Amino acid sequence: MGASLGSFIVANPPRVLRETLAAVRGLGKPPRYDRDSYLELLSMQFAVFRIARSKGWKVLERHIEEPEASSLFRRFPRFYQSPHAVIFFCDYIRIVSLGSGNPYEISTLMDEEIDTIHSERLQVSDALQTMADGMPALGIIAAVLGMIRAMGSIGQPPAVLGHEIGGALIGTFMGIILSYGCVGPISSALHSRIDAEMKYYLCMKAGILSFLQGSAPQVAVEFARKVLLSEDRPTFLEVEDATLTIPAA
Repeated sequence: MGASLGSFIVANPPRVLRETLAAVRGLGKPPRYDRDSYLELLSMQFAVFRIARSKGWKVLERHIEEPEASSLFRRFPRFYQSPHAVIFFCDYIRIVSLGSGNPYEISTLMDEEIDTIHSERLQVSDALQTMADGMPALGIIAAVLGMIRAMGSIGQPPAVLGHEIGGALIGTFMGIILSYGCVGPISSALHSRIDAEMKYYLCMKAGILSFLQGSAPQVAVEFARKVLLSEDRPTFLEVEDATLTIPAA
């Protein structure tokens, strides 16, 4: 364990070390984005698209340029409290409002940014997986050292020698059980949670691209809804009921 932790500290930048403990603790908490979060996100997109369609991009400019002071975004607190998501959405709405109407270029740019965000958030998971991969080898080293120690007792009675050999094999046992039974599963759980969280960004991407290609706000929101995982995806009627209650800006 000491060698594994030492290797982990040496191999990773301070930011990853700081985020590791928080990420592991976060596994005991509910996911960042649930069904209600996505319903709110879809409602927010509908509100923005409706303003752009009915009143023009000029009306949206003050909300896009200063989202932290936006009365529009404050109506959707879960989205508003996700600063990275707010910046992501506003950046691309700004690009569209400036006249960039090529959906393929914007889609490529979005994919690049989403891949960057994904890779950055996976650093903790990848670091833990690397640690888990090295633990069995370190366990073998511990076993070899234990066998060397046991060879020094070769003339002792079988009970003593057996105790020494058993102690040596504990190293291999610990390396395997900690790798495949502890650190590896934690890494996989973090990876799965991060993959699921990226649907939040993919939902925004689908909605913006659909609206950019001329879809009505309700249709663009439906495109965005379809990219969500089934367990988190609100129904069509739920989205329709939520968007009908949004007051006009």
